[in-house]
Amino acid sequence: MPPSPATVRCKPYFKLPSQVRRVVPALAATSNTWAVNDLCKAYDWPSGLAGGGVIAIVELGGGWVQSDIDSYFQSINQPSPKITDVSVDGTKNSPNQAVGSSNDADIEVALDIEVAAAAYFAATGKPATIRMYWSQDIASAVQKAAQDGCDVCSISWGADEAMWGTTAAQQMETAASTATQLGMVVFAASGDNDSGDGGSTPANVDVPSSCPHVIGCGGTFKTTSQETVWNDNPGQTDGEGTGGGYSTVFPPQSWQANAPPPPTGTTGGTGRMVPDVAADADPNSGYQIFVHGSSTIVGGTSAVAPLFAGLFASFGTKLGFVTPTLWENQTAFNDITVGDNGLYSAAPGPDPCSGVGSPIGSRIASLFTQASGHSPTGQVTG
Repeated sequence: MPPSPATVRCKPYFKLPSQVRRVVPALAATSNTWAVNDLCKAYDWPSGLAGGGVIAIVELGGGWVQSDIDSYFQSINQPSPKITDVSVDGTKNSPNQAVGSSNDADIEVALDIEVAAAAYFAATGKPATIRMYWSQDIASAVQKAAQDGCDVCSISWGADEAMWGTTAAQQMETAASTATQLGMVVFAASGDNDSGDGGSTPANVDVPSSCPHVIGCGGTFKTTSQETVWNDNPGQTDGEGTGGGYSTVFPPQSWQANAPPPPTGTTGGTGRMVPDVAADADPNSGYQIFVHGSSTIVGGTSAVAPLFAGLFASFGTKLGFVTPTLWENQTAFNDITVGDNGLYSAAPGPDPCSGVGSPIGSRIASLFTQASGHSPTGQVTG
């Protein structure tokens, strides 16, 4: 039998600096890490927005403790968010189960909460409201969050399309489509293992990020003076770097009309291009967070999904399927033109490493806080 979403073995997409080895000395010499509020300033975040959006965060494991959350937000002079745990299938907030492990999901959970809430506060000056959806099935968690009235959803877990299989991937897309019809915007990390996405071939894309009703979030290496594609092993397809490429499950989308075709002679899919957007993800220019009683630096495309979720929650209105609007307004993004994720290279305009680019927060806000800026109904192909 083909796998269902509940049986796909997904993984969290965070990376610690100790897990990567940057092989570009010139870039390593200029690397820096970011407090989320400073990164928001670097991305020209809006301020003084109405806010009010509820942020859903999907987690398949790990947990959080209030003392870590309070310590983090005290360190950046922000109030702690209001956090509610929701068990979808019996999975619960379970911290301190794998402390010291490279797969410690508590790190993912802390990253998601702290980035989303700090990004939201930067735009609104108000503490975020976050609902944590604990489940072994991403699709069920997304459905539950939408039914509960959440405005945005951040997903930092996934696996390559081959592992999901067509049936489970399409079930995930159905859940995302239903969620956007209820007004929820869904963001998902595009993966941390270059164009191969941890699969058996050089070209794979990640689910849920390849689903047409999910905004795929890729990664960059960002300093105060430059921003390039995140790839700590340039030219390799199976190292540490942003996921991205072309779907084998979902066809090209009409709203991606100016997406470049796959390079001639490359293997892999020819369908929907992933990611749609990007932001800082390299652990060498990573995020300063607080977990297990101490500060640490974390990267990964799993930081990008909550960053965008915090921004979109600040708009204070249900938006639903916004991906076509983002593609139609590429001047609201910084075009990333340097770097590769193994099989694919960045270039002027959209590309399968960084999508339409990294956020110019104030310009994105103007698209969705003005009545004429957004059409809530886009058309999905296939």
